[in-house]
Amino acid sequence: MGKRVVIAEDEAIIRLDLKEILEDEGYEVVGETGRGDEAVELVAQELPDLAILDIKMPGIDGIEAARRISGDCKVAVLILTAFSQRNLIEEARDAGVAAYLVKPFQRSELIPAIEVAMARYAEYRAIEEESSRLSQEVATLEDKLETRQLVDRAKGVLMDRHGMGEAEAFSFIQRTAMDRRARMKEVSKEIVEGTLVP
Repeated sequence: MGKRVVIAEDEAIIRLDLKEILEDEGYEVVGETGRGDEAVELVAQELPDLAILDIKMPGIDGIEAARRISGDCKVAVLILTAFSQRNLIEEARDAGVAAYLVKPFQRSELIPAIEVAMARYAEYRAIEEESSRLSQEVATLEDKLETRQLVDRAKGVLMDRHGMGEAEAFSFIQRTAMDRRARMKEVSKEIVEGTLVP
């Protein structure tokens, strides 16, 4: 069964294009709206795998919608924006957005952006689950952020020095941590420091 998607885009023509591309690619569009507040409600009702949100929408904007969706639901979020300003991208990331796509986009750019959003979200979930399993340690927000940053740096090292793809690099970190019964944070630190190589 295809991944389930909610689309929130206030321009009807773009919403229609998105729906058509997604359905052609085997995704199931389970809800669509032109408003940010309705997007939050749709995601809560439908529990899709992915929410695609435009940044500028009536009701609430895409970043606030993403923040509410990320807080309540277990859903990957992809933001569509006509702006590639760094502050907006950082604000979106802090709101739980896994990836973004700048409009106007090509059909060939959408599916890879969705795949990146889903993969990053899966990584985020794995880090969250690891943190929640460590009941003897209080997994603070700061600790999660530090773990995420170290994992990203370690993935970069594995990709640059060892020619791994992003998913392969994350899988190596996760597998090594599980085999050693260690935290991804520790494994990532060793990779960054060069004391652990594949």
